[in-house]
Amino acid sequence: MPHHAFSQPERQAVYRAIAERRDMRRFVPGSSVPDDVVARLLHAAHAAPSVGLMQPWRFIHITSDALRAKIHALVDEERSHTADALGSRGDEFLALKVEGILDCAELFVVALGDGRERHVFGRRTLPHMDLASVSCAIQNMWLAARAEGLGMGWVSIFEPLPLAQLLNMPEGAEPVAILCLGPVPEFPDRPVLEIEHWTAARPLPEFVSENGWPD
Repeated sequence: MPHHAFSQPERQAVYRAIAERRDMRRFVPGSSVPDDVVARLLHAAHAAPSVGLMQPWRFIHITSDALRAKIHALVDEERSHTADALGSRGDEFLALKVEGILDCAELFVVALGDGRERHVFGRRTLPHMDLASVSCAIQNMWLAARAEGLGMGWVSIFEPLPLAQLLNMPEGAEPVAILCLGPVPEFPDRPVLEIEHWTAARPLPEFVSENGWPD
């Protein structure tokens, strides 16, 4: 075992959080999250790696009920457009619960900050690494939430520009996620979309190859 390895119980806890993390849509109405827990989750997100240490993430905590309702309306509008785009699976999609914006205890909008063109280190040939960095921050928050016994759901069904305008984002900033956070009735043992028969998760060997692209 490497000298810097965590103890066995600590390692098991890390792998358990990874295995039991779920994209949650159902939350306990009327619940709350203590301020110190919210602070810990934000610190976990902010500890994420970022290309060139650019820290492109911006977390907007939505505490206004009126603003929450407007965000939900934007998502509901795009939900209809997504159903249309899915064609024959549109009705099946509309039967899914795809967000918990009005039910979750805490709501965040995560955005890419403005002025990202200044950061060249690691982005000259791969400019989308800013989004990869934000995704790492969201995943940190997700895993920390699971460790705290809280559910989190990433909502991406929205038009970025109207949401940016609603939140007075400066030019160049771009919303990438609406995060629903809070206590949940349960954590399912499989991904929700698999339980709902929308799709099936595929096994790891299909995604791993050696010395080149698989045949």
